[in-house]
Amino acid sequence: MNQFILGLQARNLSVEIHHHSAYQIVLSNDSPFNSTINGTLYEHIHGFLIKPQVSHHCIAEKGTLNVLNIEPYSTLGLELSGRFKENEEAVIFSSPLETNAFFDTPGDSLNIHLILDALLSKLPAADYDERVSKIASYIKENYFKSDITPQTFANIVFLSPSRLASLFKQQTGSSLSKYLLWTRLRQAIYITLTDKEKSLTDIAYDTGFYDLPQLNKYMYEMFGMPPKALKFSSDLIQIY
Repeated sequence: MNQFILGLQARNLSVEIHHHSAYQIVLSNDSPFNSTINGTLYEHIHGFLIKPQVSHHCIAEKGTLNVLNIEPYSTLGLELSGRFKENEEAVIFSSPLETNAFFDTPGDSLNIHLILDALLSKLPAADYDERVSKIASYIKENYFKSDITPQTFANIVFLSPSRLASLFKQQTGSSLSKYLLWTRLRQAIYITLTDKEKSLTDIAYDTGFYDLPQLNKYMYEMFGMPPKALKFSSDLIQIY
């Protein structure tokens, strides 16, 4: 149930100064890039890990970037929070060797899938309650329905909304509402980047948002940019 990770690989990615509520890992797949983090310019770096709500932007007019966004209160987000030194807002990687040393992956070239595996291997083995798994499956199959409420979930597993909310948070580290939101955002971003002809309004409706302003609001809150910025400022290679 790794719905609290949203990753994409894109070329020619350049974004304005922004901040967001997710932990973010940005890694170059090939050429170094420049980034300004909380007012400090870092040139010719190969990547960084940044805390939530820290202002930053990237300029990578050449090469490919991998971008991972992680829900801060998920199990993985809490694990990442422990990797920062006191008062540290970002970890900068000056080379692929530094990147691999930090994530405990082999070699001196980047393999984002090995890094993902290494991140997930640090987490305790998950043995989810069958009711939590049932809700996760329901969300996967029905995220596009805009009328989902806490009572919807409670009726599926015959628990009160408050008891189910507590159980879900205990097992995943985050709330049911955030899990549903991240599932919708993952789909919205995927469609935005793979179907450039589809209007953003239609994408919002098709992924369970009430309208485009609501999608814009949550996209900016979680990832620091509206879907329009993704649609026109990068060339998607893959989403994972």
